[in-house]
Amino acid sequence: MEGASFGAGRAGGAVDPVDFLKQPQTILRIVSWVFSIVVFGSIVNEGYVNDGTEAELRCVFKENEDACNYGIAIGIIAFFACIFFFIVDLYFQQISSVKDRKRVVLLDLGFSGLWSFLWFIAFCFLANQWQHTPVSKGVSQGADAARAAIAFSFFSILSWVALTVMAMQRYHLGTDMSLFATDQFATDPNTGYPGYPTGSGIESTETYQSPPFSETLDTSPKGYQVPTY
Repeated sequence: MEGASFGAGRAGGAVDPVDFLKQPQTILRIVSWVFSIVVFGSIVNEGYVNDGTEAELRCVFKENEDACNYGIAIGIIAFFACIFFFIVDLYFQQISSVKDRKRVVLLDLGFSGLWSFLWFIAFCFLANQWQHTPVSKGVSQGADAARAAIAFSFFSILSWVALTVMAMQRYHLGTDMSLFATDQFATDPNTGYPGYPTGSGIESTETYQSPPFSETLDTSPKGYQVPTY
């Protein structure tokens, strides 16, 4: 977890690869990456079958091309998104700007939340189509792939929800901007610094200290007289 202001106070620190790989967020990204491979890989490799009477391959999910296309698209995008956020997490400590760190965390939060929802739709869609798929020789051949795609779509919901929760925690921890004084000044670069408070224009003698020597000099010292000519 990052500290206040999205951990910008520790920007530029070295990243230990072992500690980085042990972080729960990194583990979840790798797990989500593997799940996405299983989903779109199962559909691409064994999700298109035929019943032996025709050469054209059809989607195993009730011959609904939209079901296969949706599962493949969601899986491939999740695959590249996991790689992207993995790299972002790796270089996150090198980002010194608080605003840039906030944008990264918000992007992670928004994308993880969206993909949790899209994986939920994928699971419901594929499960519903598979439930209404008539049994045939071709369907039996692709049954394992269909079940794998459905199962790992469900697992992907859990992993992306966990990533969403962790991103939300990072955002709430990072919104404490009290350690940074940048908000105390105007954002306009042409605006000058705030000046000193102005008074009434009347100076008071009480504001000055008395001189360090209060002894007055006598202009005519005793014992000495001015000679007359």
